[in-house]
Amino acid sequence: MRKPRDYDSELRALDDKAKKLRSARRTQLGTLVISTGADAVSIEELTGVLLSAVDTKDAAIREEWRHRGAAFFQTSGRGSAGKAGRVANGGATRDGRAASAAGDTKPQ
Repeated sequence: MRKPRDYDSELRALDDKAKKLRSARRTQLGTLVISTGADAVSIEELTGVLLSAVDTKDAAIREEWRHRGAAFFQTSGRGSAGKAGRVANGGATRDGRAASAAGDTKPQ
């Protein structure tokens, strides 16, 4: 006779795995914010930039962002020379152009 399956323990195991994956995702997102220098801008500015990115439907702008993102991950010296330029010019306006440097580095 076969041993009956313990569905409750399998569901708990899946739930634990999902929690670990969500935690790892949060950690990766935090690391991304820090490595791009986005931790130097205020929370409000960062939120605004992210909301603008989500709202943008222009394929050309999104492709440019994708290209810049891919180039960021392919560079070897991410944390050195280009960091200041990314912080000052990393924000985007609603139409995808770089935001002005004024106020981009406000303390949190």
